[in-house]
Amino acid sequence: MIEEIRISSLGVIDESVLELGPGLSVITGETGAGKTMLVTALGLLLGGRADSGSVRTGSRAARVEGVVRAGPEVAAVTDEHGGEVEDGTVLLARQVSAEGRSRAFLGGVSVPASALGRVGSLLVAVHGQSDQHRLLRPEAQRDALDDYAGAPLDALLAPYREHHARLLAVEAELREVLGSARERAREADVLRLGLDEIEAVGPAPGEEVTLAADETRLGFADTLQAAAETAREALSSDQDAPDALGTVSAARRALESVRELDPDAAALADRVAEVSYLLADVAADVAGYSSAVETDPARLAAVSERRAALSSLTRKYGETAEEVLAWAAEASQRLLLLDGSDDRVEELRAERADLRTRLAEEAAGLSALRRDAATRLAASVTAELDALSMPHARFEVALDRTPDERGLVLDGTGWRFGPAGVDDVELLLAANTGSEPRPLTRGASGGELSRVMLAIEVSLADTRPVPTFVFDEVDAGVGGKAAVEIGRRLAALARRSQVLVVTHLPQVAAFADRHVVVRKSSDGSVTTSGLEVLDDSSRVRELSRMLAGLESSDTAMAHAQELLDVAQASRG
Repeated sequence: MIEEIRISSLGVIDESVLELGPGLSVITGETGAGKTMLVTALGLLLGGRADSGSVRTGSRAARVEGVVRAGPEVAAVTDEHGGEVEDGTVLLARQVSAEGRSRAFLGGVSVPASALGRVGSLLVAVHGQSDQHRLLRPEAQRDALDDYAGAPLDALLAPYREHHARLLAVEAELREVLGSARERAREADVLRLGLDEIEAVGPAPGEEVTLAADETRLGFADTLQAAAETAREALSSDQDAPDALGTVSAARRALESVRELDPDAAALADRVAEVSYLLADVAADVAGYSSAVETDPARLAAVSERRAALSSLTRKYGETAEEVLAWAAEASQRLLLLDGSDDRVEELRAERADLRTRLAEEAAGLSALRRDAATRLAASVTAELDALSMPHARFEVALDRTPDERGLVLDGTGWRFGPAGVDDVELLLAANTGSEPRPLTRGASGGELSRVMLAIEVSLADTRPVPTFVFDEVDAGVGGKAAVEIGRRLAALARRSQVLVVTHLPQVAAFADRHVVVRKSSDGSVTTSGLEVLDDSSRVRELSRMLAGLESSDTAMAHAQELLDVAQASRG
């Protein structure tokens, strides 16, 4: 529910505050006073398109603020954008500069205007002279019928939409699989060639490192062997030439001869002994290495050839043997998928057939629920139109199946599965006895369309609760008894929701719980408008003005009081 709207520098309104409550609130005023500007302000507040032309002349920016009572869904949207809910209310704001820049705020934080639009869709249904055209769209008419059908249809529509989304995905994949056969065959050939090449070489993880070391060792075998032999001779010579082991042994013997004379000499002797043992081990290892160095030209050629084969793979499929093997694993999986595409086609076709069967059953169920709801909605709206001084009007809801525009037989009938079923819904009106029902686009005048919209909203009130309804001159083109009945129906709607009505008819205004008048003043150059909530006596004067254009005529005042008394009594 909207609790307060504050407007600054918007059109003819300089600075105004409108406090609202539950029930029916009407806004009246002379032509040009700025009544419709309130609806414009509300549109901005709920994410509508900003227009710099609405900024008051001479002002830098227009600003609209609103305090709304926040339910769980509104609170969730506010929390999602980092805004605050205080004492169960949320502050909405919209600012439009004279240059056309727009800023939106939700719960005290700056947000995109679309965030206010989300909140607005949860809070308010606006019906104005331009908004009536929304009811003329086929999808809006189907949505209205579905709302009336209620929970049973919602329960069936949810799985239908899930299956419909899956059908679209299956058909898209099937088109892709069937349409890319040549590309798949080309890709499969490339993968097979690569896998055959890798299989022929058979690389092992880390093999390239081992082969590089083997090739270096085999290529320099003579040099390595000569160096090892020289080292061996220096460590432990087979001839009488001095060597390291002999020299260390002589040093050891010299120190051992004086071990008993000095502990330090004994310690040195032990250390030299350790050196001699190490030299003996190293000498043995060097001798073993020298004899193990392989001089094998055939082996060298084989290693070089193997390295070249591995290098060819790493140039194409990865930097290392591990990466080459990883590519082969991925290529094998991809090749299985490509080779199995024929099987996949059959799987997709089978799934598509199954989905179409399910959708046909679910669509038939939706159609049955809609036909039942259409009968009940037509009767309810027709009864409402009778009460709205259209006693000869007959409202109908026509359902037709949507043919598949591609000529495909999807479920044996040629219907096209849409996101909400196979039904086309059209609202029809026969305004007079004997006339054929015609679509609202051709069968209803402006005044009749206003009453049809109101009748539909009253009929949907129990099945589609909306916190706030806003009607901008929904009573245009009617008067007399019809106007009284419109007021009565708006008052009935206000028992369930907050209703805000901009009207020029006293018969409608008389049913209000709260009457707000927009007053225009001018100092000769600047025109401003302000809002005033009327008390009982002021309300009678305003109704008198609306009835006869006279605020002080005793006759008009008496008529206004009578109208007010009758309207208020009928509300009870």
